[in-house]
Amino acid sequence: MIFLPVFTTRKRPILIAGPCSAETEEQVLATAKALVPQGIDLFRAGIWKPRTRPGTFEGAGIDGLHWLERVKEETGLRVTTEVARGEHVEAALKYNIDVLWIGARTSVNPFSVQEISDALSGLDLPVLVKNPINADLELWIGAIERVYKAGIRRIAAVHRGFSKYGEKNYRNVPLWQIPMELKRLFPTLQIICDHSHICGRRETLAAVAQRALDLNFDGLMTEVHPSPGDAWSDGRQQVTPEQYAEMAARLIMRRPGTDDEQFWRDLDHLRQQIDEIDDEVFELLSSRMHLSELIGGFKRQSNISIYQPTRWNRILERVLSKGKSLGLHEEFVSAVIDAIHQESIIHQASVMNRTGEKAPKK
Repeated sequence: MIFLPVFTTRKRPILIAGPCSAETEEQVLATAKALVPQGIDLFRAGIWKPRTRPGTFEGAGIDGLHWLERVKEETGLRVTTEVARGEHVEAALKYNIDVLWIGARTSVNPFSVQEISDALSGLDLPVLVKNPINADLELWIGAIERVYKAGIRRIAAVHRGFSKYGEKNYRNVPLWQIPMELKRLFPTLQIICDHSHICGRRETLAAVAQRALDLNFDGLMTEVHPSPGDAWSDGRQQVTPEQYAEMAARLIMRRPGTDDEQFWRDLDHLRQQIDEIDDEVFELLSSRMHLSELIGGFKRQSNISIYQPTRWNRILERVLSKGKSLGLHEEFVSAVIDAIHQESIIHQASVMNRTGEKAPKK
């Protein structure tokens, strides 16, 4: 898939901002007018809100579209809103909405995405596709592909993190490797970071926004409200227009490259060392798996199960302690050793279950 840019501006980062929900006409207009001086590229506001539980504010509906139309008339800002059904697309078109976005609770459902794509067929309307709530890159690509097959070429992806039970640091864990892989697969696809939904609280918005820009994201989507404490939805993750201006002013946009030849020579020298270390790491891992196969042979002879919880607990305790002493993050060390353990089990299982060999006697 070859994409056309949703945002043609040369300015980076691309800025999308506005309230989580369009609550009242006064709130929407006040927010938009306060954001005009910040030079945002797109004003956002949700008018159909897919909420987790019933009985909470689910959006202003068609009235909100009229308010967004007034935003365009009075401020000159382009506007966007979320659609979850084909009829939402049709209604948005009547009110001249500039850009549509497909939310995480919709992109997770191929039937819903197809319904929206059918409604978009034959149109030339930019669409933003948020990642599905679960960490499934193929599902995200599938949602984008459905929109693409409807004839839409101006598509951008929005990374808003992924749901994870028991997570305390983020509302939705970023798992940066997933949007980075999406960008690798589709270099022409613009990717925006919705740091409001990743963070879930305003205190960490700036740090996550900077992390996204450090990773060469094209822009940011931020929820802004005149009075976050009185917001009808997601007040904790919204900031005032003044707080938004302060945060945006402090962001550092990294360059994707440079013409400095000395920089590239120095970088290539360090990268070569990294490549050599990577080769050594994989050679050691191969040796480790060979030992695992020998252990599998001994277990087969004695009819012993592959998984040994006591041994695994000792390994975990030892490597986590070692990793900490070497300045490595616990989450990283845990993920690496778990992957090594799973690969070791596969190798042992291949020995334990070889066909054509007699099973050991009990």
